[in-house]
Amino acid sequence: MSKKHIAILTVILAILIDQISKIYVKTHFQLGEEVVVFADWFKIHFTENNGMAWGFEFGGKAGKLFLTLFRVVAVSGIVYWLWQTVKRQAHTAVVVAISLILAGAVGNIIDSVFYGVIFDTSYHNVATLFSDNPYGELFYGKVVDMLYFPIYEGESFTFFNAIFNGADSWITIGVALLFIFNKQAFPKEEKEAKQVS
Repeated sequence: MSKKHIAILTVILAILIDQISKIYVKTHFQLGEEVVVFADWFKIHFTENNGMAWGFEFGGKAGKLFLTLFRVVAVSGIVYWLWQTVKRQAHTAVVVAISLILAGAVGNIIDSVFYGVIFDTSYHNVATLFSDNPYGELFYGKVVDMLYFPIYEGESFTFFNAIFNGADSWITIGVALLFIFNKQAFPKEEKEAKQVS
């Protein structure tokens, strides 16, 4: 399989897994509902946020729109980066890494752009897909999170209390692969550093 086909397949599969899992949770869980998957440290816990890491927000509606548009521009840059990487026949792990980062960014953009106009609210309600009474507007959807790994839960402290989604996972895995295969990912920078030294 060519690097181009690997990239396309990785992006498509990663986006599909992310969106299918989000749509399933959105249409089967009420906001805040959770189920234990394994041994109390792996749970599906349905929550939503406006698109920033750890649920941070800024600037109200204007900030939300800026964040979404910024992500769209960033995706354009990632597409170009992936295209250049495929073109120079980089290591397969690097192609997969950038493809995963792209898929993760696109996955959360889909939530932000479209979920507000295709779902109704999840507050005290299991949302309906393609609802006649959507909860928001175009570009103002909320990102669905559900993966929760509270490795330790005490009375006043929880170790690893982040709740994330497939798209976040793809970005994390992609960045980790780039770190591991950094020599293959950034060969020019390495050569320039050797010349300077």
